[in-house]
Amino acid sequence: MPKKPDEHRHPDKLEPFGDLLKSVHQFFQERPVKGVLQSIDDFFKQPFPHASFPVDIRDAGDNQIITAALPGVKKEQISLNILGNSLTISLQNQDILTEEDDQKKTFRRFGSYQSASRMVTLPHPIDEKKVKASYRDGLLEITIPKIQGKKIDLVD
Repeated sequence: MPKKPDEHRHPDKLEPFGDLLKSVHQFFQERPVKGVLQSIDDFFKQPFPHASFPVDIRDAGDNQIITAALPGVKKEQISLNILGNSLTISLQNQDILTEEDDQKKTFRRFGSYQSASRMVTLPHPIDEKKVKASYRDGLLEITIPKIQGKKIDLVD
């Protein structure tokens, strides 16, 4: 079986851009680039929900109970807003990280901001004065009393 022309070449000559690729690889493995790339990776590994989070709505007789599983979220990161018959659950997380190196006399500060929200629309108006909310062990529970409208009798 005849040998292919590539088999006679020296392995370094198979890759004409070998030195360039080695330099690029080395560049991404050294600081500060490696630190920035690691920070980006860490940002996306955080437990904070990114795009959305699960919400469950349950009818409990006189109340609607809304629950949201929010593991890793702190109570201070949650806000609730009521408008008409809609409830919006918003999550916000802002981190500012600072790195200092006295020997190299470098200072670096970078931050991240994450947010997510869900809107729940109910078939009745919400009386914000009667809404109760609690947050324990990563579970948000909101109890909304149902408001009954006035019944109108039809006249012949």
